[in-house]
Amino acid sequence: MKPKIGIIGKGNVGHALLRGCERAGYEAKAVGHYLKGVQETSAWGEVIILAVPFAALDETLREMGENVNGKPLVDVTNVVTADFQLALGCTTSGAEELQKKVPSAKVIKAFNTVFAEHMYLGKVKDEPITLFAAGDDGEAKAAVLQLGREIGFDAVDAGPLQNARWLETLGYFHIQLGYALKMGSDVEFKLIR
Repeated sequence: MKPKIGIIGKGNVGHALLRGCERAGYEAKAVGHYLKGVQETSAWGEVIILAVPFAALDETLREMGENVNGKPLVDVTNVVTADFQLALGCTTSGAEELQKKVPSAKVIKAFNTVFAEHMYLGKVKDEPITLFAAGDDGEAKAAVLQLGREIGFDAVDAGPLQNARWLETLGYFHIQLGYALKMGSDVEFKLIR
């Protein structure tokens, strides 16, 4: 039985992940910035995906309350400032700080190194994109990796949550390649192994 996926955030990323989840046969719901909807969706979902801007995390966590307790909480955020600078250094990560804020959730860092337009297929130019997932809870991480594979990604276990530091800097580099260096959103990462 596939877990129900509750997506908090209905922008480009949230919408793309909703399409990908549904295409892969998951029951999924996405909600925008609407208090009652955030509460209901986070209570309903068995896996919660945070697809909100990094700056909105604290408010979103307050709105979800205890609905995240014991559940996989997938952090899709890119830890960048409003002017697209890296918001944290390399001695911690947004995902590690998120885990401190909600210690009873099972935080997994994933999907942040992929441009939104490719999230629903997990591919670009018919090539599977690598989905990296880092987290400390093996069962939660396995569920996220399985979701990624079923969407179409080449899903790779990126180790413990501490490795989110590198995924977040990789996400930042990805944004730099695509937009600052004008390579476009078809530039994606693929791990050859």
